[in-house]
Amino acid sequence: MEIGEEKTVFVDALLPLPIPRYFTYRVPREWAEFVQSGLRVVVPFGTKKVLTGVIVSVHHNPPKQYQAKYLLEILDDSPLVTSSQIALFQWVADYYMCYPGEVFQVALPAGLKISSQSKVQANPEFSSPETLTDKELALYVEIRDKGALTYDELAKFAEVKSPYHLIKALVGKDAVIIFDELKDRYTPKVQRKVRLVTAFEDKLVLTDLIQSLEEKPKQLAILLHYLQYIPVLRSPETNQKGLAKNSFSQVGLSESSLQTLVKNEVFEIFDIVVSRFDEADENFVPSTFTLNAPQEKAYHSILSQFQEKDVVLLHGITGSGKTEIYIKLIQEALANGDQVLYLLPEIALTTQIVVRLKRIFGEQVGIYHSKFSDNERVEVWKSIVEGKYPFVVGVRSSVFLPFKNLGLIIIDEEHETSFKQADPAPRYHARDVAIVLAHQQKAKVLLGSATPSMETYYQAKQDKYGLVVLKERFGAAQLPAMHLIDTKYANRMKQMKGGFSVDLIEVLADNLKQGKQSLLFQNRRGYSPYLQCQDCDWIATCHQCDVSLTYHAREQELRCHYCGHHESLLHRCGACGSAQLKTMGYGTEKLEEELQLHLPDARVARMDLDTTRSKTAFTSLITEIQKGQVDILVGTQMVAKGLDFDGLSLVAIFDADKIINFPDFRAHERGFQLITQVAGRAGRREVQGQVYIQTNQPTHRLFTYIQEGNYEQLYADEMIEREGYHYPPFTRLIKLVMRHYEARNVESAAKDLGQLLKAKFGNGRVLGPEKPLIERIRNQYAMEILIKLEKGVALAAFKKQLREELDTLSTKPAFKGVQIIVDVDCN
Repeated sequence: MEIGEEKTVFVDALLPLPIPRYFTYRVPREWAEFVQSGLRVVVPFGTKKVLTGVIVSVHHNPPKQYQAKYLLEILDDSPLVTSSQIALFQWVADYYMCYPGEVFQVALPAGLKISSQSKVQANPEFSSPETLTDKELALYVEIRDKGALTYDELAKFAEVKSPYHLIKALVGKDAVIIFDELKDRYTPKVQRKVRLVTAFEDKLVLTDLIQSLEEKPKQLAILLHYLQYIPVLRSPETNQKGLAKNSFSQVGLSESSLQTLVKNEVFEIFDIVVSRFDEADENFVPSTFTLNAPQEKAYHSILSQFQEKDVVLLHGITGSGKTEIYIKLIQEALANGDQVLYLLPEIALTTQIVVRLKRIFGEQVGIYHSKFSDNERVEVWKSIVEGKYPFVVGVRSSVFLPFKNLGLIIIDEEHETSFKQADPAPRYHARDVAIVLAHQQKAKVLLGSATPSMETYYQAKQDKYGLVVLKERFGAAQLPAMHLIDTKYANRMKQMKGGFSVDLIEVLADNLKQGKQSLLFQNRRGYSPYLQCQDCDWIATCHQCDVSLTYHAREQELRCHYCGHHESLLHRCGACGSAQLKTMGYGTEKLEEELQLHLPDARVARMDLDTTRSKTAFTSLITEIQKGQVDILVGTQMVAKGLDFDGLSLVAIFDADKIINFPDFRAHERGFQLITQVAGRAGRREVQGQVYIQTNQPTHRLFTYIQEGNYEQLYADEMIEREGYHYPPFTRLIKLVMRHYEARNVESAAKDLGQLLKAKFGNGRVLGPEKPLIERIRNQYAMEILIKLEKGVALAAFKKQLREELDTLSTKPAFKGVQIIVDVDCN
């Protein structure tokens, strides 16, 4: 190489694909000085794919195994992905045994990825139109005249359902060329505005204009409407900002008259990019509050423990005022110039909490969750990069946002299973990733819960985390009184009306008479869990999954809650043809209906996945409850997560037995958490709340712990059992799930894998293979192997060996087509 000769620049790009390595691309010479880590780029991959990647590194080393292709496009002027994010993606990939590209795919909003759309254009070298049929010629002329058309546009023009045969014929005759048009999915929101031409900011000129329009009332009306909102003479700068164009049509003013004024150069129309979120209130005054003595003590204890510990657990009972402590800590972090991330387990929770936070922090708050559109999520992402939102409230995916100087992460309801992603990869736990993120950015983490996860409480007891306890409810509020209703006894005494005991109906009726609100909890949506034949006991099941179909009365259909399959309600048995079909069990929809029969004067509402699917449905329901327009709320576990209603004084748990008897080593922990959290919605103000629990097992020890609020005793019992049976926190769990469309294939593969792993790692560590609770989902059969790793094992080295074994097995004929899913720290 000659001295001074320019070196070829290459970049390593992270691609949204399940591949183990970064991919290297060649940079066109004209872009060499612009490329840097964190920029999004459009790149080719394979023979047909075009992808959005992000530059990880810039260097001068060509790849040895393949010829590097050129970058197609650079999408950003400055980095949208930080180097610390890329490091976090890699950590998540390593820890959860997936690929960095899978993490990147989940982390980056869809709106920041390029979409590819095939179009058809005329071939400029085509010169034989006489070879075309009449239909082909008409289509060719349309394509040539319009420049380029999509397949849908061509189908519409040709009036055919599918234009592919016509396009194929045109391609075969070299008349057209197919190409992929790349589009950035994110489109800014544009508002069209109107303003007076600058010359009319002069008083005399404006007066002359008004006089000249006196005989043109429609045009004068438009001018006066504008001047009503824009004080041109007093504040000329407001004229430059203009008035929204649609404000004229909203009051019935003439569009054609406005266009005439624009044509006559009185007004000018211009576009501005605006936020999709509410504009900041210039007169915003933050609301204030004062911590009570227990809160103040807890707050100072947290600050003190942050001096020595990076993670602190705030174990505060329901209604103790943990949110006020969070707010005080957030205020301090923001005052120090730090960014803050506030993680919540559910989208549903953000609705109520954000209203409170915006009253205090105003425009500093950014919100991030999946109910937002692609464009809205991109705006939040870009606003964090630009520093507009120093404080973000979001769900688990928020840990992947482009923070640069985080000072504090708050994880509310840290015990919630919603923080763990089940599918697809990465199967990460947001709480654990957040702790790594905080360590990376030298931030502090506060975990908050009335019912902490056993693993978190264990870490606090081992002095790895700080621990602050808050055992008093805020203000004059008392813990609710707990009452057990023995449904076995009630059945024997014929005191059951459907699924309701007479006692439960009476307390609900009494609460209604007093004008107070009640909550009825049943953790099963739909009308009825299954439909059964009364003659032969046949049950309607999903043809793709080994589960019963749930009956949904409103849609009059049977629905699978695993694969989404749905079909019309059956009127005859699928086995014997009998018409004696009966709905069995209770879902929230059926409870809603029966409550209307038992308490016809009650205004009953339902809160579950079916009633809160839309972006605004949850907010509307919350508003109705807060305004006292709902007497009884029926809900699933969605209602257990931090909601706060002034008028709610009674909580009823419809069927506690299904919660505590689930076949899972965490069943008692989860049962305690769920029932305690639901019960905690009652009586959060001056009047003591009442909680009624329907159960067949009123003497079960778990109900004693719940009634006493005795989390410590539950923890002590669980630790003895878990240590004896080698479960977390004394071991780490890795679950391997094998899936295939043929049962024998997956069973054979699972057997071989189980034998190999037991030989490699030991029988005591490897359990299975076993069939899961639900053997078939979406027509795929499954087998599971559970690996228990004792503390002290070099985790990274073990995972590396496990990955090597799995990669080797995947090449064997017996494993062809068998999908192997790795779930680290499985729930």
